[in-house]
Amino acid sequence: MLLDESPATLIHHTIGNFNIHPDKQAVTRINDSLATLQQSRDLRMREAESSMKKLSRHLHSLTVQHEEAVAAHDAGKHAAEMVELDTKKFRIAKAATELEIESERLESELEMLKERLADLEAQGLEGDEGTRREREMDDATILRLKIYRSLGVDIEADEAGTFNKAVIRNSRKGDVHVVNIDPKFSRFFYSNYFWSTMQG
Repeated sequence: MLLDESPATLIHHTIGNFNIHPDKQAVTRINDSLATLQQSRDLRMREAESSMKKLSRHLHSLTVQHEEAVAAHDAGKHAAEMVELDTKKFRIAKAATELEIESERLESELEMLKERLADLEAQGLEGDEGTRREREMDDATILRLKIYRSLGVDIEADEAGTFNKAVIRNSRKGDVHVVNIDPKFSRFFYSNYFWSTMQG
């Protein structure tokens, strides 16, 4: 009975019974996915090749620059420049240290002068008691020397400031007497001696 039917009809019925339409759709979807993946892969390959070409060009440029820098570099000149810079650095550091020390010294001196100025301003124009007394003693000494000179007596001091010699002139006689003053004799003795020498 099977042989009575057309083979094409049998095949058609067989295919219909297998229900291959969902399988065909699945294969179609798979083929579409494979095509999409291939396109994406091709696109990524083109981008990678483009990036690689850019990197290759950049590497070539850097290599050329490096070779030019190496060719232009003079190691001896560079070392000499480094030594010179180190010398300048040392000199500058030394000068800065010296200036700092001098600045500290000047600041200390300025503080001392400020303190001295404050003391002088506090003492006023006349100075402190010791300064006034010393000035009065100097004035009295100068006055005594003037009186002695007016009488014809010159008093001489040694290096320590001690009066140890007297030159007595007698204008009437034209005499000159030199007297060495010894501290073991009293002032009264020398006063009488000077007076008698001037009168005699």
